[in-house]
Amino acid sequence: MSNIVLAVHGGAGTPKAPLDEPSFHRGVAAALRAGHAILAGGGSAIDAVQSAVLALEGDAIFNAGRGAVLNEAGDVEHDAALMCGRPARAGSVAAVTGIRNPIRLAREVYEDGRHVMLAGAGAEEFAAERGLERVEPEFHAAGSPAEEWKEAAGDTVGAVALDASGALAAATSTGGIRGKRRGRVGDCPVIGAGTWADGHCAVSASGEGEAIMRVAAAHDISRLVAYKRLPLEDACNEVVHKRVEGEIGVIAIDRSCEVALSFNCGLFHRGVIYSDGLPLTAVGPGEPTAVAD
Repeated sequence: MSNIVLAVHGGAGTPKAPLDEPSFHRGVAAALRAGHAILAGGGSAIDAVQSAVLALEGDAIFNAGRGAVLNEAGDVEHDAALMCGRPARAGSVAAVTGIRNPIRLAREVYEDGRHVMLAGAGAEEFAAERGLERVEPEFHAAGSPAEEWKEAAGDTVGAVALDASGALAAATSTGGIRGKRRGRVGDCPVIGAGTWADGHCAVSASGEGEAIMRVAAAHDISRLVAYKRLPLEDACNEVVHKRVEGEIGVIAIDRSCEVALSFNCGLFHRGVIYSDGLPLTAVGPGEPTAVAD
C-alpha cells in the first residue's frame, strides 16, 4: 500500500461569518476514510474518489448532494463529474434535479461510455433508466445549516486519488452558486476545467466557476506538469496564483505520489490520507494536521 494516496476538498472561498470548523474537519476526515478504505483494499482510484465524494454529498454542511444550495427559482441543480486517467475516460452531469447522489449519475455516464456529459432533463431520464434514487425537494432544503459559508463562493467538493496500480482519478460535485440563474453550469462538470485526470496527475478544483473555466484550470495544471516538467505544487501555484482571475482552490496528485493543495482565498477545506490511514485536514493557511477525535 506504499503508493496509495487520496486528497479531498470541501470547497474554497471567503466566508462572511465564523464557521463551525470542527464540523468541516470531521466531514473531510470521514470522506478521507471512505476513499482510503477502497484503496487499502486494493480498489481502484475511480472507486475511491467516488466513495469519498459520496461521503461529502451525504454531509449537509457541504454544498453538494444533500446540502446543495438553491438557485434563483428555489430549486436545486447539481453538477458532478469524474475522470480516470488510465485509460482516459470521463463522465459528467450538469443542471440535474431530484438526484440523491449526482456523483453516482456521473459514474453511470462514465460506465455507459457512449457520452461524456449529459445535462438537464436528458440526464434525469438516463438516471431513471439506470435506477438511481430520486428525492423530493425537501431532502435538500432540510440539509443546509452552513449558509454563511455556502454564500461565500461557488462551493464544490472533490477528491483525487492514486491507487496501487498507479492509476489516477478525480471526482467533483457541487450545487453551484447560491441564487444562480436556472441552467447555469459551473466548472465542476466541465472536463479540463474543474475536473481532470490523465497519466501525469489528477486535479479537482473549487471556487469561482467562470474564472476557472476561462483558463481550463485543471487541464492547465496537467499540461504544465507534462510539457514544462514543473513539479506538481509549482504547476498548481502557477495556475492558482497567476492565471485564474478569481478565487480558486485545487487538490492534485501526481503519479509519483506527490500531493498539492493550493488556494488563493480565505479558506479551503481540504485533507489528505496516505497509506498509514491517518486523515490530515486543514481549513485555512498551514499544513493539514491529524483530526482530533
